[in-house]
Amino acid sequence: MTDAFVQQPPLDSISQVRYSPTNPHQLLASAWDATVRLYEGTAQKAKFDHRAAVLSCCFGDATNAYSGGLDCTVRHLGLDTEKTTNIGTHDDSISSLVWSKDKSWCHALITGSWDQSIRFWDARAPTAHQLTEKVPERVYFMDNVNNTLVVAMASRLIRIYDERNMSKPQYERESSLKYLTRSLACMADGQGYAMASTEGRIAVEYFDPSPAVQEKKYAFKCHRQTIEGVDHVWPVNALAFHPIHNTFSSAGSDGQVSVWDHKVKKRLKQYPKYESPVSSMAFNCDGTSLAVATSYTWDEGEEGARRSKPPAIALKQLGDEMKVRRL
Repeated sequence: MTDAFVQQPPLDSISQVRYSPTNPHQLLASAWDATVRLYEGTAQKAKFDHRAAVLSCCFGDATNAYSGGLDCTVRHLGLDTEKTTNIGTHDDSISSLVWSKDKSWCHALITGSWDQSIRFWDARAPTAHQLTEKVPERVYFMDNVNNTLVVAMASRLIRIYDERNMSKPQYERESSLKYLTRSLACMADGQGYAMASTEGRIAVEYFDPSPAVQEKKYAFKCHRQTIEGVDHVWPVNALAFHPIHNTFSSAGSDGQVSVWDHKVKKRLKQYPKYESPVSSMAFNCDGTSLAVATSYTWDEGEEGARRSKPPAIALKQLGDEMKVRRL
């Protein structure tokens, strides 16, 4: 099936795409052109201008979204009013935003920053954050599932929190990957997470610290190719778990998107290669579509930028390829 492409994509590299938690047709995209754009299907419905590059965005609910980036400001985006409200700041660039799924935190936004902190914000009282948790390194990526928050930091550090008690992390770990963390995603079933590095590897990890469960964790090579006798290795820029089947997709600077069954350590499908690196991707809430953002990721510096293709967002309609196939 041919991909559909959104109209009016961002004009510079796309930092993140995120689907609505309730509407399978609504998509947010943040970008280095200092915008966040809201799409309904392929049509752009709203555009929110910022003062600097936007590194992360997320939905709160059907009418509220949030963003952060290089200007260190946390913003509320009114999706129905198209109004932007500043709700607070970090001391350095904001690298990651997630919406808390814990109902005891009413309307809680969680932000992570290069200022070595995580902050919780009550969206009902947008003048102050509720909680600041200092962390030992710059925050690169966060994701959450149920009440569990996973924070990937510089120096290959990982912290795992229970959102109901942020006074200290449940677990502190070091990445099993040797190189810089490039992406992170939690399993849909809440059992663990996957993370990937600049060196074309993915690690599958589990929350349960028991030896029996920890024996199941592993790492594998991917997004690699031998071309004319030379091994080429690409960063894995994006990971996303399917909300129904709990299989996951990976995407990299090679323009390749693959589907994996992490339980049996098997690749289920590899889609036709895109002409540009994949910088971000996301499944919609009912698992029928995968948004794939392609844009230059600066792996090859200014020389690569001169020959790069314009940014694009493909909407891939999914068939049975995401389903687990086991005897």
